[in-house]
Amino acid sequence: MERASTLGELKATGYKSVAVKDEMRSNLICKLKRREKLFPGIVGYDETVVPQLVNAILSRHNLILLGLRGQAKSRIIRQLTNLLDKQIPIIAGSEVNDNPFHPISAYGRQTIGLHQDSTPIAWVSRDARFVEKLATPDVTIADIIGDVDPIKAAKGGHLLSDELTIHYGLLPRANRGIFAINELPDLAGKIQVGLFNIMQEGDVQIKGYPVRLPLDVMLVFSANPEDYTARGKIISPLKDRIGTEISTHYPKEISLGVEITKQEAWTARDGLQERLLLPDFIRETIEQIAFEARDDQRIDKHSGVSQRLPITVMESVVSNAERRSLMTEEQRVVPRIADIYAAIPSMTGKMELEYEGEQIGANRIAKDLIKRAAGEIFAGYFVGIDFAKAVSWFDEGNNVRLADTASAEECMLLLESVPELIETALIPFDFRRADEPQTIAACEFALEGLYAENKISRNEEGGYTAVTKAKKDRRGMIYDDLSETGRYS
Repeated sequence: MERASTLGELKATGYKSVAVKDEMRSNLICKLKRREKLFPGIVGYDETVVPQLVNAILSRHNLILLGLRGQAKSRIIRQLTNLLDKQIPIIAGSEVNDNPFHPISAYGRQTIGLHQDSTPIAWVSRDARFVEKLATPDVTIADIIGDVDPIKAAKGGHLLSDELTIHYGLLPRANRGIFAINELPDLAGKIQVGLFNIMQEGDVQIKGYPVRLPLDVMLVFSANPEDYTARGKIISPLKDRIGTEISTHYPKEISLGVEITKQEAWTARDGLQERLLLPDFIRETIEQIAFEARDDQRIDKHSGVSQRLPITVMESVVSNAERRSLMTEEQRVVPRIADIYAAIPSMTGKMELEYEGEQIGANRIAKDLIKRAAGEIFAGYFVGIDFAKAVSWFDEGNNVRLADTASAEECMLLLESVPELIETALIPFDFRRADEPQTIAACEFALEGLYAENKISRNEEGGYTAVTKAKKDRRGMIYDDLSETGRYS
């Protein structure tokens, strides 16, 4: 069907305009009836965040997403455009997406008055109806609402008080669409008052001139929960006009985290996709690192540990394994625990440390997180499996160092020297000893698990040795001896 190009043609089609919140509500109801997935790529929110979003949209509420960084807030907000119609008609040339049947701007009213049914019509896609702004303290009223443009006044011969001299800001340009503000508490108080006036009265003041703008906008915000609830950060009338507060969260289970990381991490690379094999225990260990970090008292809880941490770590782990395959000219690429240690630079920037953590250093905390994560996953795989002979071999003064650049042949020679290590490490897995890359990964995983249980130790070079450099305190608990590094008092 051809689209109408004039107001008369649009009337002839019987087109009826609806408010944006009614439009989103109607399209949401259709999606729910068809059992469509509402937010593709959003994992772990089906029982928590998504139902609350549905209720808010069905209620025609403005809403705010409260959550720490890396909880898919921005992705959810951007996917709300899928609830808009594919295209809507506007008066051609309008800066504020004027409805041809109910124009709100002076330009729109004048154009309709001048051309009547011959008024030219343009069509706007759903993506063009989404406007997003990151709130910062330097954002001004002119950015959000608009300002008087002296050049427009001079060219058109208008008084400065004439509405036609206004250069509209982001909010009016989002008319008949969605306007999103990220990190709402960072907006200055006077900007918040301007937003409140728009939400409540539909009017604005620009340079002291009152302008009536009954905007049709769906307002969506995001914020850190602590900033949002802090007294004085948000003016009370604005908070009162936000219909629904929705709290996001990090994955509650390892399996959900693994699914997110598998979806987001760039591992399907040219020339590598067919050769790469990522063992489940490596995926789970990487994900467990984030879980351990979120519970660690040395890491700032208010900043959170973004889901981007396991994603970037996974990419670095695969890159280190890829680098090893290029150096050793091996075809199979199977990441190992050593590759996770090589990915520490991808972890340290994702953690905001408390005072205690700053004293220890991000690098050491990252190593500790890897150790604890590997121990947690190891305990799940090797329930009731004994490595006594391997531990005894280390207690006799022997050691093994599996460098992250060592070839599979070199690693197998070293691992075969440890009594019953290979046989015991393969018990929970369904691959055979002949699959050397996976066997090496499993053995190194087992060694890291023994290290996490303090049955053996691991030095700075990545070598596994006996627990000779650990001490016991008065309660009999084993802890790392820091005397060699000087990090003790």
